[in-house]
Amino acid sequence: MIIVTTESLPGMSIKELKGFVKGSTVQSKHIGKDLMAGLKTIIGGEIKEYTEMLNEAREKSIERMKEEAFSLGANAIIGMRLETSSVMQGASEIIAYGTAVFAE
Repeated sequence: MIIVTTESLPGMSIKELKGFVKGSTVQSKHIGKDLMAGLKTIIGGEIKEYTEMLNEAREKSIERMKEEAFSLGANAIIGMRLETSSVMQGASEIIAYGTAVFAE
């Protein structure tokens, strides 16, 4: 499946709009990694535990969006965007969304 942030597919023609698709997940880390991350805020630097958590969440959200697009008969998603929000301390929601299309 082709996924782009643009509104068109260079070299391809959009034959049919299938509709809005999205995928989301809420991720958190277990208490041990959350404590380690808390300590890193004191000394500074990258908080790898949260970087890993957000990477996992993005991958899951995009995969769920792709599954929804496949179920509509799409072979591409245009205008893809990612949004994030904090649900609670140590937990974030990631939403991937776009427009599913069939292109040739």
